[in-house]
Amino acid sequence: MSKWDEQILVVNRVELFNDEENHFYGFLAKEDEKVKKIVNTFVSYEVKRRGDMEEDKNYKQLISYVIVKDKETKEVLVYKRLVGGGEARLHGKASVGIGGHMNEIEDKSIYEMLKINAARELNEEIGVQEDYALENLHFIGLINDDNSEVGEVHIGAIYECEVNKDEIEVKEDDTLVIKWATSAEAKMEENYETWSEFLKPIM
Repeated sequence: MSKWDEQILVVNRVELFNDEENHFYGFLAKEDEKVKKIVNTFVSYEVKRRGDMEEDKNYKQLISYVIVKDKETKEVLVYKRLVGGGEARLHGKASVGIGGHMNEIEDKSIYEMLKINAARELNEEIGVQEDYALENLHFIGLINDDNSEVGEVHIGAIYECEVNKDEIEVKEDDTLVIKWATSAEAKMEENYETWSEFLKPIM
């Protein structure tokens, strides 16, 4: 199946932002009232074909985006997308977010789906065991960026997950290159994709 035929979770923009009343730009922490209101709309998700949604600004595609840190050193995992993988518009950019599109899971609430999809991505990209990820994923907020072609059709559910960095391995080394960076080093990276740029204050 082509990635464009993938059936993904989306939310109608009007409902998501309550007709723009709850619109925001950048990163908002989970404690913010807007975040709570926006997350409550996720229960109204729809399942749509990914290829159709890439051009439809009436919907926001739900994306998991996980900051991975080492348990002991608190170093941040920073990676670069190579030409071989993922979203072509982000090739060559650095990122601190492991994630991707969401798929519907039978008999699960939308909030369970978010975590299960995020855990699956961590397993597929860097080998984190899904059971471990489910126990250690912590929701920290949302990201929105309507100023870019990619951002205007996506919204990010941001998580943090602490791991043992010695157990991390890149599953698809033809598409990702990773490094571990101290908080200060991570903040100094100059070639981040927009979403990671938003997260510099909490790296």
